[in-house]
Amino acid sequence: MTDDRRAGDPARTYESTVIELSREHPERFGEIFDAHFAEIYRYVVSRLGPGPAEDVVADTFLTAFHKRARYDAGRASVRTWLYGIATKLVGKHRRTEIRALRAIGRRGPDPDDGGHEDRVITQVSAQGLRPEIAAAVAALSRGERDVLLLVALAGFSHDEISAALGIPYGTVGSRLNRARRKLRDALGGTNPMLDREDPSRG
Repeated sequence: MTDDRRAGDPARTYESTVIELSREHPERFGEIFDAHFAEIYRYVVSRLGPGPAEDVVADTFLTAFHKRARYDAGRASVRTWLYGIATKLVGKHRRTEIRALRAIGRRGPDPDDGGHEDRVITQVSAQGLRPEIAAAVAALSRGERDVLLLVALAGFSHDEISAALGIPYGTVGSRLNRARRKLRDALGGTNPMLDREDPSRG
């Protein structure tokens, strides 16, 4: 998921050009919407469920459209920029997210339910978000949860998270480390998710 961070990546260069052109020709921004809507929608649905997601995703692209003149291709790819906007908007609905996670923690998901809980479980990690993990994720601070889920759901590197959220690289690492530690503690010392090297290193 980090290929769009490489310098000279054709897709990144093209989308940066589209953003620039859209400043004079607003209709060109539709190309950005078409390219990224489905992925951003999946991410927001995974965190908030389909009800709030529709408004949050609409606001994400509306915000991006209004701020397109300030987009800096040197700092982040368009994809990373959009995830950053979406994550900040998700933060305004954190009670909805925490309620859903706590619900999983109390009773676990209904395997026949195709709703929000089931989507979170299948997408957060390869092994699934078990009830005890959901409870731990709900207990994280907003900053820790944002960093953790940008890794788990979007496959972001530390560099991408730093650019998306506008926080220092070191802060990303410290938040992710705290989140991992809390998850390990909740699971009695095991860490079934996100125990991999940061792909932006080396």
